[in-house]
Amino acid sequence: MELTGEQAQRWILCFQEKIEKNKAYLSDLDQAIGDGDHGSNMYRGVQAVKEKLNELEDPTTEEVLKTTAMALISKVGGASGPLYGSAFMQMAKTAKETTELPELIQAGLEGIKQRGKAELKDKTMVDAWAPVAEALTNGTFSNDTIDQAVEDTKPLQAKKGRASYVGERSIGALDPGAVSSGYLFTALVEEVLK
Repeated sequence: MELTGEQAQRWILCFQEKIEKNKAYLSDLDQAIGDGDHGSNMYRGVQAVKEKLNELEDPTTEEVLKTTAMALISKVGGASGPLYGSAFMQMAKTAKETTELPELIQAGLEGIKQRGKAELKDKTMVDAWAPVAEALTNGTFSNDTIDQAVEDTKPLQAKKGRASYVGERSIGALDPGAVSSGYLFTALVEEVLK
């Protein structure tokens, strides 16, 4: 399934709306195991993304992904900016070669892993991205994939980032980065895969 520039733009703008709606919830989740600013940081980032994307006329997939990456890197504080930025930058690079969705999401996952040095089960965004990338590749991707991936971060103990400082207290809480990634993939379903 190829991702067109127009689809990519709709996808990211839908993600922006979801972050806007859920910014307080994301910060509440982050309050439990981080520094409580994931929602406000992501909101600032996606507002910048929306502004930049609305300036593009008839963009390519690569342009949409690169514009998203640059806006997030420049506006989002904490670890989320560099991590999301790395994901979208890797996707933009891959889009020069192919716009196949499974390849793009896999590239995004690799970008996050390289930047954050996190693996599956470390209670990070990787735990949302890896199952989605796999399901897209083998044709089993659905909303259930997303919900399950996010929910699966609950019993894990955080091994990376700010959440790792609280140790066992992180068990039983959802990972905020996985939750915001869940919104990204739900937006993908709604705008591209419907």
